[in-house]
Amino acid sequence: MSNADIALDGVPPALAPQATAHPAATGHPKGLYLLFATEMWERFSYYGNRALLALFMVNALLFDKQFAASLYGKYTGLVYLAPLVGGYVADRWWGNRRSIMLGGLVMAAGQFALFWAGSSLHNAPLAHGLFYCGLGLIVAGNGFFKPNISSMVGQLYTPNDRRKDAAYTIFYMGINLGSFIAPLLCGYLGDTGNAGDFRWGFFAAGIGMLLSLVVFGAFHKRYLVTPDGAPVGLAPQRVAKGASRVAAAPLTPAEKQRMVVIGVISFFVIFFWSAFEQAGVSLTFFAEEATDRMLFGYQIPTSWFQSLNPVFVLIFAPLMAQLWSALGRRNREPASPTKMAWGLLLLAAGYLIIGFGVKDMSASVKASMFWLVAMYAMHSLGELCLSPIGLSLVNKLAPARFASLMMAVWFTANAAANWFAGILAGFYPDGGRVPSFLGFQITGLHEFFMLFVAMAFAAGAILLLLTRPLQKMMHGVR
Repeated sequence: MSNADIALDGVPPALAPQATAHPAATGHPKGLYLLFATEMWERFSYYGNRALLALFMVNALLFDKQFAASLYGKYTGLVYLAPLVGGYVADRWWGNRRSIMLGGLVMAAGQFALFWAGSSLHNAPLAHGLFYCGLGLIVAGNGFFKPNISSMVGQLYTPNDRRKDAAYTIFYMGINLGSFIAPLLCGYLGDTGNAGDFRWGFFAAGIGMLLSLVVFGAFHKRYLVTPDGAPVGLAPQRVAKGASRVAAAPLTPAEKQRMVVIGVISFFVIFFWSAFEQAGVSLTFFAEEATDRMLFGYQIPTSWFQSLNPVFVLIFAPLMAQLWSALGRRNREPASPTKMAWGLLLLAAGYLIIGFGVKDMSASVKASMFWLVAMYAMHSLGELCLSPIGLSLVNKLAPARFASLMMAVWFTANAAANWFAGILAGFYPDGGRVPSFLGFQITGLHEFFMLFVAMAFAAGAILLLLTRPLQKMMHGVR
């Protein structure tokens, strides 16, 4: 935090001329679009890295697929576990803004460490050391960045503002715009078939993180304010005398039940993301080895397939936002747990499509890329029913004094899911192995994909059955 930030911290909103709500022509505060741009470039950095990571481990560092899948799951799991610490520190001492700036700088350093690792492949011990160092820095930086920027979205609105679901969907479009561009650019630079070129993809990811910091640093004081004009995201302990006593106040019965709901939905999203996150590992191996990537005489880089999901989200997100708004005006909008259950069922449908596409396919035949395209389309619809809705629901259910911490609980579920995703990816059929999961033998790609069909469908069906009791525990929150 700069000296100017510290000076503003003690100024009442009425005396701070830059602290105005700035409603945009779209009906949402301009602060939403600042967070949109900040998150877009941060996600460019993260997903540029993600598009290359499994390929870099296997093709440049020469790790075997099982080890790469396990390491991928542990790394991405820690990326989402770290917000437990970052959310707590922000809630108690630093505030959102300082945490975002520090976290972004550390993540940029991590990307440049990976660039250095890719430049040191001639010295394997050095390359491996830099690789692990880079991953560690990204994990640490993400812990401070991720929960704080997500929780700030909700603080731009009043507690019962019906625009929140639409706001999180718009925010989610920023995430997906960054993650759409990242595999194309970072993949173009790094996924060339030459192991030495991976470094340029990581370099581009580092530049993206720096751009995120520039955007946030330039405009956060002007646009990050509540509807009443109060600054959002400054250190909570300095907002008013007695803040620590407010934070220590006991929870009401309704608040306790709402926090239980956060725990329940967080459990179910584990099954969604553990299947969805195969995109960065087992589905990447599938795209590289078992998919016909030729299109009009050009072989599409493997990493580019990771742009399919975000481009579908960019197409579908405005339609979904309009759908929820239209249903809300007619008092027919489904409750958030119902939407999330449908997200799981759509995910299962996506794996059913690709499972059908590879059924009875011989080892010498490659699948059409359009099976992947259709699968990612279904996964994207499922994601829009679950992820932005879940983010919004956590914000609406969490007591204000625990907003960042409860957001961190949501990301902890993502941590467990990513760790589990790495375990599941280890069952990818490779090299004549016949792995077994809970007694179910995975003899080929069809059985591998059907594993995710069964898991996602069962979770979605159970969540649908639990929707009514969960609604009662939400005490009027939709």
